[in-house]
Amino acid sequence: MSEHLDSEKLDYFKEKLLEMKKENESKISDNEGNSPNDTISELADYDNHPADMATEQFEQERDAGLNMVREDRLTEINDALERIEKGTYGYSEKSGKPIPVERLEIMPTARNLVEEENQ
Repeated sequence: MSEHLDSEKLDYFKEKLLEMKKENESKISDNEGNSPNDTISELADYDNHPADMATEQFEQERDAGLNMVREDRLTEINDALERIEKGTYGYSEKSGKPIPVERLEIMPTARNLVEEENQ
């Protein structure tokens, strides 16, 4: 493949991805150990209205959903870092065409050209 991104740009995106990875891992670890039962047992010690319990349960389910999204995002970040190591970063996985730098700036984990996303 021709040199679409020079080594300086690749280093820039690698640093950006590593920062995103660190941030995601931090948010995931912040939520670990917060099982729904932990807080509900705390709430059982108080005279709570059923709506308070429902709100707490909703928030825990939301956090669990967010963690799933973060874990998926972490996989995308790791895949992008692997593509940098393989020398395929910045090229569409579908067509092999270069992904514009502007797209990579907005979405460093991009795998394809915008027009190829829904194909």
